[in-house]
Amino acid sequence: MSNRQLIEEALHLDANERFIIIETLLKSLDTPDEQLNNIWTKEATQRLKDYENKKVTTISFDEVFNHEN
Repeated sequence: MSNRQLIEEALHLDANERFIIIETLLKSLDTPDEQLNNIWTKEATQRLKDYENKKVTTISFDEVFNHEN
């Protein structure tokens, strides 16, 4: 069955059935990626260490979001 055929059939379903399909498809895209989570954990840990060891400088919230050019 082609994508177009699948969509055409889905459009004939009632709203509740379409919602279930949409929700299921969206949930299938939102699965955690352990490898990516591990990479970001290492990055966050390194950034915190760099901050604690004063290897990086910080910018205040106000400076970031209220800075006028």
